Amino acid sequence: MASIFTKIINREIPAAIVFENDKVIAFKDINPQAPIHILVVPKKEIATINDIKEEDKELIGEVYLAIGKIAKDLEIAEEGYRVIANCNEYGGQEVFHIHFHLLGGEKLGSLV
Repeated sequence: MASIFTKIINREIPAAIVFENDKVIAFKDINPQAPIHILVVPKKEIATINDIKEEDKELIGEVYLAIGKIAKDLEIAEEGYRVIANCNEYGGQEVFHIHFHLLGGEKLGSLV
């Protein structure tokens, strides 16, 4: 069964898309945890970080290049931002299609 993110990629579900190329899509989170909360998703379905293969290393690089571009476009690159990727149940992953949370727009609290 396709993930909710694949349905967004295929335009079966609407989303506020802020970036897209042939390998990556990024859209606003519907439950934002910061003033800016963007989900950055590779278009290839990979369930968890544990499932990334050797052949995916270029794709993961594309994800991080997209994150940097989005941060600059949203004018949060200079002040700073946080990137979070959750893995499996204990890590807080809810959608099993890897994705990266880009959070910014305010000073974020410490994680530890």
